[in-house]
Amino acid sequence: MANKVFVGGLAWACDDDALREAFEDGIGCQVLSAKVITDRESGKSRGFGFVTFKSPGDAQQAIEGMDGQEILGRTIRVSEAIEKQGSNVGGGRRSDGNSGRGDHPMKRSNKKGRRRDDEY
Repeated sequence: MANKVFVGGLAWACDDDALREAFEDGIGCQVLSAKVITDRESGKSRGFGFVTFKSPGDAQQAIEGMDGQEILGRTIRVSEAIEKQGSNVGGGRRSDGNSGRGDHPMKRSNKKGRRRDDEY
């Protein structure tokens, strides 16, 4: 068990401080960090976040004590956070070999931007 939990179903108005306070008051454990994930472009909440605790026992207590509770009028889901394998913040290749930027190997183009069908 890790020290970090995933929190889903957050109200759009929930910020980092509200998330931290809800978990500290709800289970009485020390929260090391609480982060509500926001959209890069708009800065608005994406409706989920992560809370990190001092010990795996505190994280387990948070899952058991807070899953199904309400924060700012919304019922939340709390589960163990799963770390991304090979996470490369800021770019890189996805697990399927594509970067997600439209550079699919079957859609290569020559220097003039025309598709090279003759290679396939």
